[in-house]
Amino acid sequence: MIQHRILALLAVVATAFVAAPLSAAAADAKVGVVRFDDAVRASPQYKAADQKMTAEFQKRKNDLEAQSKQFESDVEKFKRDRVTISPDAQAKTEKDLAARQVDLNQAGRKFQEDAAARQRDLTNEVVGKVRDAVVAVAKEKGVDIVVADPVYANATFDLTDDVVKKLGGTPGK
Repeated sequence: MIQHRILALLAVVATAFVAAPLSAAAADAKVGVVRFDDAVRASPQYKAADQKMTAEFQKRKNDLEAQSKQFESDVEKFKRDRVTISPDAQAKTEKDLAARQVDLNQAGRKFQEDAAARQRDLTNEVVGKVRDAVVAVAKEKGVDIVVADPVYANATFDLTDDVVKKLGGTPGK
């Protein structure tokens, strides 16, 4: 019984000796926070990527919209003229419209997939640059730990504006 108490006491003393330097080091740690999404959106790299994305996909989007309007127009024309054309011409037109609708739906899905993939690629490039800027600002300011998107943080710990400046953007909340 006494042996267990001595072992427990030794364990407590040993833990205190180990934990004391660790807690002292943690007390000296300098913490910073970054509103990561805000830093990304305020960066000129994000704005450039957004413009690039728009430029790359605007023509395809316009083409799809034009094809869709033409298809709707052709469907309306077919509905109006249906009673005046032969059954063979009717069947042929219905088959053509059905095939065009499938093609149009497929082209729309392909456009969405391509746009989403390109958006991910461009966003990943920007996020990498923002992450590098966060690290650089943290090192410049002597910050030991950076927390991204905290629920709450005192403004004195916020590095977001410094990160945006590092990226060449105009900070603002």
